[in-house]
Amino acid sequence: MLYPLKFKPIFKEKIWGGQRIKSVLGMDSSPLPNCGEVWVISSYPDNISVVENGFLAGNNLNELIEIYMDDLVGEKAFELNNKEFPLLIKFIDADDWLSIQVHPDDKLAQKYQFPNGKSEMWYVMHSEKNSQLISGFKRDSNSKEYLKCLEDKKLDEILNYEDTHKGDVFDIPAGRVHALGPGNLIAEIQQTSDLTYRIYDWDRVDEKGKGRELHLTKAMEAMNFKAEKEYKTEYPDTKNETVNTVKCPYFTTNVLSLTLAIEKDYSELDSFVVYLCTEGKGTLKYNDGEMKVNPGDAILLPATTEKIGLYPDHYMHLLEVMLL
Repeated sequence: MLYPLKFKPIFKEKIWGGQRIKSVLGMDSSPLPNCGEVWVISSYPDNISVVENGFLAGNNLNELIEIYMDDLVGEKAFELNNKEFPLLIKFIDADDWLSIQVHPDDKLAQKYQFPNGKSEMWYVMHSEKNSQLISGFKRDSNSKEYLKCLEDKKLDEILNYEDTHKGDVFDIPAGRVHALGPGNLIAEIQQTSDLTYRIYDWDRVDEKGKGRELHLTKAMEAMNFKAEKEYKTEYPDTKNETVNTVKCPYFTTNVLSLTLAIEKDYSELDSFVVYLCTEGKGTLKYNDGEMKVNPGDAILLPATTEKIGLYPDHYMHLLEVMLL
């Protein structure tokens, strides 16, 4: 019988990475001096998550989908994605600015022979004083103004900067220019894709004096120049209830801020569920078993899961991710 699954983390060294994945989340990213990302659930080629708990330990996620099919991911997800898990879930630690970038939508990705684009969301888990990120334009712009600002290195005149605080949520659909700034540790939920078009990389060079590749032409194709009234997602700080933050065609993400035990019933849901623990700890009880939940844990509940119980040790904060 399928059961809640945990996977071995996949750590990524990045030029802009830091040490908060280790110091804040307690995940052992050594010996990487600049661990910028840890992929906690991934079906991306050459980065496929491997189960670390229970009798399925040692099997990778794609193998499980091939064997258990819709029992693991749900009928709709299996029909649409076949043997690939539709989401890539990671933690990102920025000790410097990430590149200013944009992701293509499905249509543009497929134009260049990739299966899908990349829409994503960010949940801020930790933010140092005066930390920021970039999301979209501060006013409606156009290709002419954008190219002029890019050439003059004055993108800050048209891009929208946001101060960040713990608990902030930012929905970043394909086409929205964005960049994560230093001092931020975030959880990222996204489509299974690694398509990123870099616009500007802060004139960084490696030890050989070479900068990272930019993708200016494709970025122009992908970019949405229209400004939004609000870029940060507002949601109520309600304890011990399911609070929705982001609902898009690719995933739904809720927040669970628990001081009391609650029961969840997924018997009518045609989807897997992922719990991402961002703070605190507790216990997840299911059928005849239970597992401890700690910061940094990503737990995949198979689509056959009906009822589970969540029992915080004083306090536990979770992101609840599913397809709807």
